[in-house]
Amino acid sequence: MKQVITSKEIEALLKNGGSIDALPEDAVYTPSARDMIRDAAGHSSAASGNSAAVSSVSDGRPARDKNIPPPSVSASQQEIESYFNSPGIQELKEQICDIGRRLWEREYVDGNGGNISIRLSDELVLCTPTLISKGFMKPVDMCLVDMNGNQKAGGRKSTSEILMHLAIMKSQPKAKACVHCHPPYATAFAVAGVTPPTCMIPEIEVFIGEVPIAPYHTPGTPELGRKIAEMADKHNTILMANHGVVSWSHSVEDAYFKMEILEAYCRTVVVASQLGAGLKTFSPSQLNELLDLKRKMDIPDSRYGLKECELCDNSEWRPGAACAVSQKETEDASRNPEAEALVQNITDAIIAKMQG
Repeated sequence: MKQVITSKEIEALLKNGGSIDALPEDAVYTPSARDMIRDAAGHSSAASGNSAAVSSVSDGRPARDKNIPPPSVSASQQEIESYFNSPGIQELKEQICDIGRRLWEREYVDGNGGNISIRLSDELVLCTPTLISKGFMKPVDMCLVDMNGNQKAGGRKSTSEILMHLAIMKSQPKAKACVHCHPPYATAFAVAGVTPPTCMIPEIEVFIGEVPIAPYHTPGTPELGRKIAEMADKHNTILMANHGVVSWSHSVEDAYFKMEILEAYCRTVVVASQLGAGLKTFSPSQLNELLDLKRKMDIPDSRYGLKECELCDNSEWRPGAACAVSQKETEDASRNPEAEALVQNITDAIIAKMQG
């Protein structure tokens, strides 16, 4: 079993004058431990990439001493295959498989739905193949494509939706990984065309924020990729009308976290709306405090710079279902002269027969 290292252990190491360079590469680091390592790397020579441990836990990309330099797309097939099968890339393939299993176990995907990608360099992206269950992928199933979607390595055909991932990565330099799936509650909002309300739970406000809905386009088409990319500058998680959700982040793990956060939030909102009481929100000033925290974390949000009166506008949110026939239509029908005359004639006939 791999060693698990927590933030307390990192804190003790640094307090005693230890170096993060001494941390083991094959250990499992908690999220708070990874954050502490990144902070420490910013004040040491490890920031330049000399520490294999820092590289392997900071952004989900391979440690330098475990991976050969990324080749150019014009390199020989042998060089590309050597890179694609190197130990560092193997670790990333395993990460993608792990995320795929979690998506499947949480029922965020079904059949062969969903896709995952990690940007390896300015020219190359690792991604899942098409027509495969995300719960049962193996590292050997992964694919390597260039930034135009041309497959460079891998025995299976790459996902048909890779153009959407690439469009996000091209428009948003911070996007090092993308996850697309179909979590039921979040997708329900996308199908209904309802934007999830805001100002209710701190976690989604800080790590995601407003979640827009991109208009429907056929999956796998350039048009869909362009519409998603237009929103990726200010939103790290986007609903896809009549389809699902896509998120991007600095690592594939964090992109997946955003799916968990969004789905839990949408489920909570749906359940809360059935309790018969109005949903309570925190104030614009309280949201501003969260936005200040978010800005310091360098997470994009479309609400930066808005006035307080504009921050918690949920005017389009309409919980519950509306009757298909309005009260006015019902009243109009009851006043229909022909219907009233027919009822009166039937009533008169019944009374006459009873009296006779």
